[in-house]
Amino acid sequence: MRKRQNCAMHAAFLTRHGSRETDSCLRKAQFHVDLWCYFTLQNWLLDFGRPLAMIFCPLAWFPLNKPSAGDYFHMLYNITTPFLLLKLIERSPKTLPRSAVYLCIITFVMGASVHLVGESINHRLLLSGYQLHLSVRENPIMKSLTPQTLVDSFELMQYYDESLAHCMWCVPLFLILFLYFTGCFTIVQAEQTMPISAWLLLGPSGLYYWYLVTEGQIFIPFIFTFFAMMATVVHQKRRGFVPDGNGLFLLYSFSLSLVLVTVWVACLWNDQVLRRKYPGVMYIPEPWAVYTLHLRDKQVPLAD
Repeated sequence: MRKRQNCAMHAAFLTRHGSRETDSCLRKAQFHVDLWCYFTLQNWLLDFGRPLAMIFCPLAWFPLNKPSAGDYFHMLYNITTPFLLLKLIERSPKTLPRSAVYLCIITFVMGASVHLVGESINHRLLLSGYQLHLSVRENPIMKSLTPQTLVDSFELMQYYDESLAHCMWCVPLFLILFLYFTGCFTIVQAEQTMPISAWLLLGPSGLYYWYLVTEGQIFIPFIFTFFAMMATVVHQKRRGFVPDGNGLFLLYSFSLSLVLVTVWVACLWNDQVLRRKYPGVMYIPEPWAVYTLHLRDKQVPLAD
């Protein structure tokens, strides 16, 4: 009797959310190990690896007046990420609003493209001695510019790169992940745990979101998304539904990232130099700012 009631509840849940798979009321939602693996791999290689490629590739291969290796990484990231997001949405058991998904994808591509240009110029400045832990006007190479009105142009570039582009890039990304998360619920008891493959991907995934939040300075959109996920879990539990393996993977990845951000801030809490660049309550230093402040001068120069 209870099994029939569970089947009826599950079928009603799938029908109510417009699922394409209503033929089996106790269908086991598969963990999308292929998509999550592709996401993790391309995030680490094309996003985190992008500035590393810019720094460590010899200048003779990629002159400063030509696109760098990191720029090509970014171009590829701008293509693969929307594609993977669309494939992820296709596998959602819940029919998501198409207009919202399309607008998010379009905004994401535009923001990532703006970031491509700003980041390319920013890393060329880095190779010329630019200090990321200082503001634009406080940088020694900016103080020697003539006329000084050129500094205004670099501040505008900094705004497009660090503020507008990050907002247009990461807010749609988090919104799409949240929309997908709202469909990752089931009444099947076996789906309350994650498979081994999900646990293996959890560390790299959570660590990447830490990098995205700190380097992108997007803690507010991130924490709002996390709270929205938690509120959705509480709401669905009252209706008798629990997150499946994909939902748990997203939720645990965000939870791990939040822990790492907290540890990161605690370790750098008393750094007075970084405090000047990140004043106020939202003190979350960027990893590359820490690199230029504490690590770059200790390394052997890569090229003259």
